[in-house]
Amino acid sequence: MVGQQPRWLTDDRRGYIRLLASIRDFADSFANSSPARLALFIFSAVILLFTALLSLPMSTSSGTAVPLHDAFFTAVSAVCVTGLTVVSTATYWSFFGQLVILLGIFIGGLGTLTLASLLALIVSKRLGVRGKLLAQEALNNASRLGEIGTLLRIVITTSVVIEIVLAAVLIPRFMILGEPWWQAVWHGVFYSISAFNNAGFTPHSDGLVPYETDLWILVPLMVGVFLGSLGFPVIMVLVQVRHRFSKWTLHAKLTVFVSLILLVAGTFAWGFLEWWNDRTIGTLSVADKAIHSLFASVMTRSGGFNLVDQSDMNTTTMLLTDALMFAGGGSASTAGGIKVTTIAVMFLAIVAEARGDSDVRAWGRTIPSGAMRVAISVIFMGATLVLLGSGLILAISDDPLDRVVFEVISAFATVGLSTNLSAELPPEGKYVLSALMFAGRMGTITLASALALRQRSTLYRYPDERPIIG
Repeated sequence: MVGQQPRWLTDDRRGYIRLLASIRDFADSFANSSPARLALFIFSAVILLFTALLSLPMSTSSGTAVPLHDAFFTAVSAVCVTGLTVVSTATYWSFFGQLVILLGIFIGGLGTLTLASLLALIVSKRLGVRGKLLAQEALNNASRLGEIGTLLRIVITTSVVIEIVLAAVLIPRFMILGEPWWQAVWHGVFYSISAFNNAGFTPHSDGLVPYETDLWILVPLMVGVFLGSLGFPVIMVLVQVRHRFSKWTLHAKLTVFVSLILLVAGTFAWGFLEWWNDRTIGTLSVADKAIHSLFASVMTRSGGFNLVDQSDMNTTTMLLTDALMFAGGGSASTAGGIKVTTIAVMFLAIVAEARGDSDVRAWGRTIPSGAMRVAISVIFMGATLVLLGSGLILAISDDPLDRVVFEVISAFATVGLSTNLSAELPPEGKYVLSALMFAGRMGTITLASALALRQRSTLYRYPDERPIIG
């Protein structure tokens, strides 16, 4: 019959449709069974994609192919918004390579599940229950399910607006300093995205050292890093209720309060320890020393920008920096570390135990015991990863312990401060640091949940018996 398709062609089309349906059903079941596992898969896929892009000869300024370990390390550092580098971002990579890095920072800062949910919202004009569950998982369950759509819009809108404002402030300064307008625009956009996402990548070969006393550049960077470290749930609260502190959520109160404490304490401690160090700030004026101290305190908790050579700091200052890096920023933010709310919950639990209180309270709210179990797990798993990573790097290299621990914590906490150890390590050492950056960005609890073979639901409970502790 004229116009009738061959039977074999019809069968092939049906088989193709069944294959697509099977793939769709598998993806749906995979996403529903474990959003954490889906996040692990998406993050891995994105990193491999950016590794492939950076491996292209057109990504380098010399036009030569990039070694796989260097391309992979840079891709992980960008997508995990860390900022550790093994080659100079400004001189080694071409404009295309730098653009790939910047795109990786932007995607990694939003979070891949957040981006996937946002794309679903744009395409379908609505966010179903599955999309809301995925977005809620990406934001560490920091919001109620009904608020997820609003939160996603705030996430993308706030990110873009803050980055545009930062770029608008920085671009005129770079033009005044003599850069061509197109270069000033590129540098302004690059620094704005890198700062808000706490990435720490710099498009200048000598970093921020030439601008170490230029407040027009330093202040916007500090503001961008600090806002990014608070986290999107906190930013949503600040946007919706602003200065009405009584209406803030407990999470927002704890995050802002502890962040400010660490900021002030870190500024005074860093400044005191480096005040007379001629290799860092010892020869500067009092005002410049204060600027350096504030800048260091902001950047050590995830920003990754630096004004002094980290290897020139005193050993005690390096230890202080280790502690601040390990603390990190807010949950569901672009910052890393164990998060300030984890520190707050553990401190409140210690205070409650010392007072003999049965409940852990803060601002008229009781913190459930489940939150304390998660806090303990995060601290223990984070410390374990740092310990294992340090042991592996020590076995691979002959570097001193303080330098190794500094680099390992910087990788795990996705900070990006470095004593240049990353560039000196052999390929296997770079893969170890890459794994730490990946684990730090995913989060220890999310990573453990993703790697678990199944979720346990216990229908019974054993009798209580308290062991002797302490």
